[in-house]
Amino acid sequence: MIGRTSLIHLKRTFSALLLLIASMPILASSAEAPAGATAESLEALPGFKIEHVLKADPKINGSWINMAKDEKGRLILGGQNGQPVTRITLKDGQVLSQENLKLPISETMGLLYAFDCLYVNGFGKNNEGKGVFGLFRCKDTKGTGNFDSIEFLREWKNGRGEHGAHAIALGPDKKLYVVCGNFTGLPDDLLPSSPHRNYADDLLLPRAEDGNGFGAGKKPPGGWIARVDPDGKNPELFASGQRNTYDIAFNADGELFGFDSDMEYDWGSPWYRPIRVFHAVSGAEQGFREGTGKWPEYFADSLPAAVNVGIGCPTGVCFGTGAKFPAKYQKAFYALDWTYGRLIAVHLQPNGASYTGTWENFVAPKSLHAAVGKTPLTLTDVVVGDDGALYFTTGGRNTQSNLYRVTYTGNEPTALADMHDKDGADARERRHSLEAFHGKVDPTAVDTVWIHLGSSDRWIRYAARLAIEQQPVEQWKARALAETHPYIALTALLALARVGKPETQAELLQALYRFPLAAMNEPQQLDKLRVLEVSLCRQGKQLSAEASKQLVDELSLLYPAHSEFLNRELCEVLLALGAPDAVSKTMALLSAAPTQEEQVGYVLRLRTIKTGWTPELRQQYFTWWTKDRAAATHPKFVTQWFEDAGRPYGDGASFPKFLTNFRNDAIATLDADEQKSLAGVLAAYTPVPQKAKKPAKVRSLVKDWQMTDLQPLLDQVGKGRNFERGKEVFESAQCLACHRFGNEGGAAGPDLTAVSSRFARRDILESILEPSKVISEQFMNTTIRTVNSRIVEGRVVEENDEKVVLQPNQLLPEKVEIKKTEIKSRAFSKVSPMPQELVNNFSKEEILDLLAYIESAGHKEHPDFAK
Repeated sequence: MIGRTSLIHLKRTFSALLLLIASMPILASSAEAPAGATAESLEALPGFKIEHVLKADPKINGSWINMAKDEKGRLILGGQNGQPVTRITLKDGQVLSQENLKLPISETMGLLYAFDCLYVNGFGKNNEGKGVFGLFRCKDTKGTGNFDSIEFLREWKNGRGEHGAHAIALGPDKKLYVVCGNFTGLPDDLLPSSPHRNYADDLLLPRAEDGNGFGAGKKPPGGWIARVDPDGKNPELFASGQRNTYDIAFNADGELFGFDSDMEYDWGSPWYRPIRVFHAVSGAEQGFREGTGKWPEYFADSLPAAVNVGIGCPTGVCFGTGAKFPAKYQKAFYALDWTYGRLIAVHLQPNGASYTGTWENFVAPKSLHAAVGKTPLTLTDVVVGDDGALYFTTGGRNTQSNLYRVTYTGNEPTALADMHDKDGADARERRHSLEAFHGKVDPTAVDTVWIHLGSSDRWIRYAARLAIEQQPVEQWKARALAETHPYIALTALLALARVGKPETQAELLQALYRFPLAAMNEPQQLDKLRVLEVSLCRQGKQLSAEASKQLVDELSLLYPAHSEFLNRELCEVLLALGAPDAVSKTMALLSAAPTQEEQVGYVLRLRTIKTGWTPELRQQYFTWWTKDRAAATHPKFVTQWFEDAGRPYGDGASFPKFLTNFRNDAIATLDADEQKSLAGVLAAYTPVPQKAKKPAKVRSLVKDWQMTDLQPLLDQVGKGRNFERGKEVFESAQCLACHRFGNEGGAAGPDLTAVSSRFARRDILESILEPSKVISEQFMNTTIRTVNSRIVEGRVVEENDEKVVLQPNQLLPEKVEIKKTEIKSRAFSKVSPMPQELVNNFSKEEILDLLAYIESAGHKEHPDFAK
């Protein structure tokens, strides 16, 4: 028998196991089941046929995460860390040959064949022989079919990893466009001609970092797109404000699109950003910020999505150019959702100078909307082959990969369609003419673009404003302050708020007063509020008493307003200015808000406010945490996102910690007397996890389990398992103390609800027995060595310019603060926090039942439990 200390260790490490399992979005591949989704287990739209083409040999090819096509139509498939690049020759969907290219580069996150060269974003050696993640150019100088010349072009700072440097696309200007995730550092040699610049958080009230610490302390610009010359030089920052876009593609008209990721930890919050297809124009700002700081789409200094999809994990994209498909599907933008196995066809429609559109599942598992028995389909990349078929790969995380082919067998014509959009061509050309002023000073710019600041087309207004901002302020400040046209004035004053000096603020506010908020329509009201917010953020909140009163009086007349969006921004400004009745009005809105998302938005904004409270309002505010929020609804579009993905709604993994942190922030604003008077309601709060059962029994050593012991038994998971015993193991290990399962559980680990849509039995078993083999960077510990040789390891939960805060154990509250001046080195730990002997205290049957319970997502009717 083991003692209490060992039992506690077992519970903690078992929770760590599930955290690791849930962090590994991997392909179903095992000896007891097909090496991936069979063609028969997938369905395409009517008239389309799916074929399995090739299974990767994990000992030879590795796990395919990226794909490109060369000048001969051969597919080039990139592998993960230490794995080769494979080249495949096809004919009518049949593999004629496959070869591993002898390239000294691995972890290929981006591949592009252009200018008779293969460009690779991957890990290799720089010119000094040091291993770096960067952009490489590979040439076949001898005509032998081998790349005998490997040139290192540039390094991407922090470019290695899941949120690092990704895809490469060739632009119509013959430059390389590279998309990078939100952990990638900007190049030090960015040119001043960069069209995107001058970014900031621009949030009036303090943002809260992610409840689990992911991305804590990261500042704008978030994810970004750079363009460079074919030799990797002269980088310009083209666009930013994405989260972690993996791939980008140009359409036939030279317009650039990407598929941006969400932060699934944020489900249930008003700052959650759905996965979206976005149009990346010159200088575009998509508004991603870490933690609660994400911008809503209506902010005038950002641009909205072309199409919002919902939840998932975006990977590869391509346009259907060259496909032998009906015209609609030749023009489609194909986007892959790796988590829920959806190959999505997005149908973009011109809308002024940009696009909107619709989407549909083009390929998905037949079991996508089944309650049980889902088929994992972890999609990684997609291209159109020279044979007119659409090819896509599955894989990732060093697991089994497969190549599939989609052809059209229906009766509609498949002749080459006109891939250009005539609709919107004039508006796009007008936008391009304004974008020509981006990144340079031109004496004709102000007069040329001024009228377009008032365009009814948001994208043209945006392009015109950036052109103005990049001209000397003295040339246009007076004109902006004197402008009488509402839209021109609001756009020009936004530019002035962004680039004008603090002493300009008084004149800016006076100019705004010429446009009374009450006389405007809602879009104009939101634009005016945004100008105020940016001015107060960048030019300061130290207004004169008269200016502050004038501003508060105008805004207070409209608060509360008729719409949630207006209330959100009025709340932000009035609370920041200390309006005397802002707290009471916001509390009334909180009490009346029907949705969880709206309620949390008010709770977030009120958490740091110190003035304007009465004892009754304080009591009401802290009582919110003690209420059963199950009665709160969600907007229909939110629940639809989950229905579309074939899973039930669930709050994000960080949601409970966000709420606890908000409450702690609010308590920190109380004085001693307030804390004493609120002692009752403060004590009534029970933080999550709310459901953690005591272990049913003390366990002794069973066996030092190895893969060779259990892998041959994995077929037994598929039938006749014991649901209650699997559930008992899950609960007695206190998994709900750390993880969401359904809409219950803690926040230390990710959501386990949809685990069956991503994981296969062999891979889960391997992660249990060999936990350090594959670790997602989202759940890696960081090891810090200080200048005095102290070593601290844990999860980064907070970071700023002065310090890093680590939490050594996610199940314990203790944190360690380290000043950045004391740090000698810092790196991700390659050792999992989960010990290899984790399941040695469980029997064979218990382990198999546990695997079945996790695979079932807690559904007793799952086939794994059928007798």
